[in-house]
Amino acid sequence: MNFNKRKSAGADKKPLRAAREQTQCRFCRSKKKYVDYKDVSTLEKLLTNRGKIYSRKRSGNCAGCQRKVKRAIKRARFMALLPFTN
Repeated sequence: MNFNKRKSAGADKKPLRAAREQTQCRFCRSKKKYVDYKDVSTLEKLLTNRGKIYSRKRSGNCAGCQRKVKRAIKRARFMALLPFTN
């Protein structure tokens, strides 16, 4: 057996996914002034299954709305609407 053989250059590369270009985040598209901490179904979509908040890149939020989401999630956790961890 010859272990010194090299694989072809592109054999182990994964195919690139086409990134969708969104112009606005979900809250800016719906023209919401604030993110409601009582809207648990929306906030759960922005959390991992372990209870961590998704990053801006992952959630698709703009910087301002990400800060509003952070504040709303923390309020919902304090009011026991969302768990701190799972």
